[in-house]
This record gives sequence, structure tokens and C-alpha cells, in this order.
Amino acid sequence: MSFKLLLATLPALAFAACTGPAVNTNGLDLIKSFESFQANVYDDGYGNPTIGYGHLCSDSTCSEVTFSKPLTEDTASQLLAKDLVTYQNGVTNALATAVTLNDNQYAALVSWTFNVGVGNMQSSSLVSRMNAGENVETVASEELPKWNKANGAVVAGLTRRRADEVKLFEEASQTKALPVGC
Repeated sequence: MSFKLLLATLPALAFAACTGPAVNTNGLDLIKSFESFQANVYDDGYGNPTIGYGHLCSDSTCSEVTFSKPLTEDTASQLLAKDLVTYQNGVTNALATAVTLNDNQYAALVSWTFNVGVGNMQSSSLVSRMNAGENVETVASEELPKWNKANGAVVAGLTRRRADEVKLFEEASQTKALPVGC
């Protein structure tokens, strides 16, 4: 690898190393209200084995879940916290360091990302627009509601979830979440 190529990749490597903060209680409550607690493995309605608060399993028995089954609400909460790390880091690393979010705004975006996936979030116009310096509140209110479809059809539950995410995004807070100092 040439020195110039190495230097060109350093910012991306440093950027990818950022660890996102934990979602606040408001965000956890929102996610839990839409995912709902399921002690045993169930089909999420799209053929995916799922358990706890929306944990997508790698197989039909959720063999990767190390907690005893059926889960308790406490173990499901612990599993959710572990799962959210991927989505917290995804949001943190997708947004430019110039994007400033409070903890409610960040939590709303983590909830959305947990639902739509890191890849969809990263390639979204929401992230592009925020990174381009547009007003984050305007972007969230315009972009989040667009994510209310599954298999091309509008889903009432997704419409409600997006509305609640926008509401949380708009909730004032003095607690800064992003950018993180990494």
C-alpha cells in the first residue's frame, strides 16, 4: 500500500473506530414499546426467528442467545442492550462529526436503525442530508416518516413507530450525544 493511499484511509479507519453512547431511557422505552417482550422464539411475521425485544436469531432455536429460555424481561433487556451496540455504533459512525444531536435525537435514530438496519440507515437520504449540513430537525421530520413500508406496503405499526421517533427526535434535551470525542 502506498503512503498516500494509507493516509487516505486513515480518517475512515479512525471514523469507524468510534463507539456510540448508550441509548437513553426514552429511546429504550420507545424501542421496547414497539418490539414488545417475547420470552420464547417467535416468527416476526416475515419468517425470521426472533426473541426478547426484537433480537433476530441466527437459527430457529436462537442458539446464539446465551441466556436461559424462556427469557425474563431482565435478560431480554440485557440482550437488547447488547444488540443495540451495533446500531449505536452504526449511527455514530455514519454521521459526520459536524452533526450535533442531543440524546433524544440520537435515541430516535438508533430506534429507527434498529428497525431498518445499519446498511439502510447508512445509505439513506436522511444521513446524506444531515451530513450535508441540513437542519437535523427538518431532515428527521421529513425523512423518518418515509420508512413506513414492509415489502412495499404501508404498515400501520411502522407509521406509528416513525411518528413516535419523530416526536422523540423533537423532544428537547440538554444532554449531548453526538458527536463523540473519538
